[in-house]
Amino acid sequence: MPSKGQKAAEREEASGASANLSMDAISALLEKHRKSLATDFKTSLTRLEAKFDQHKLMIDDHDQRISSLELLADDVSQRVSELEDAISSLRDDNTKLKAKVSELEDRGRRSNLRVLGLADSTESGRLTEFFAALLQDVFGKDTLPSPPEIDRAHRIGAVRPAPGARPQPVIMRLHRYQIKEQLIREARRKGTLDYRGKKIRIVEDYSAEVMSQRARYRDVMVELYRRGLKPALLYPARLRLTLPSRAKKWINSVEEAQQVIENHTS
Repeated sequence: MPSKGQKAAEREEASGASANLSMDAISALLEKHRKSLATDFKTSLTRLEAKFDQHKLMIDDHDQRISSLELLADDVSQRVSELEDAISSLRDDNTKLKAKVSELEDRGRRSNLRVLGLADSTESGRLTEFFAALLQDVFGKDTLPSPPEIDRAHRIGAVRPAPGARPQPVIMRLHRYQIKEQLIREARRKGTLDYRGKKIRIVEDYSAEVMSQRARYRDVMVELYRRGLKPALLYPARLRLTLPSRAKKWINSVEEAQQVIENHTS
């Protein structure tokens, strides 16, 4: 029969073996978990690497596209700059050409007279002869001892206006510029002219551009006349005042003319 000492020794041995078995099992389980984690980590890392490579390819592709767009933008910017320079040059040329055309047009009209208010269908026979006689009738033989020589004469507008509408203006080209200037001075002196009981006006024939420039002074001209400042609108649209002291004053803009009126009022 084993003694108490033997039994105690056997229990200690069994406890040690059990302890060793538990540590081995734990170590094996930990190793299993380590390998599993390592496998999962490698798998995840492989997936991340694949995604990283995919994103890297996308980034490289975007870099190439951005570089291409930058080159295209630089090319477009250069073209736009060249177009802006070309447009600026063309704008300057267009301004100069418009001024030149306007000047040539007005030079071509220097011998023209424009008749306003003459009833339609008044003229008859050869127009040049009719309007030469009309001018002599209107201005009198003291101004025109003989009918002036007229190169051409015609109504403006192809369509005859409706009854009661404003008559079409008449354009006539005098052969001699000096006679045209004489008639303009006389028309300005008389103001409204009379032809067979009808009031007409005879004025210079300007281009549309010059007419637009001169029209800006219409209101201030009326006010200046009313104040006795004797304005004169010279070609193309230069305003000259004759002051009470008979001194001449040039006005460069409508605003300056308005300032003169205000100062004269005060």
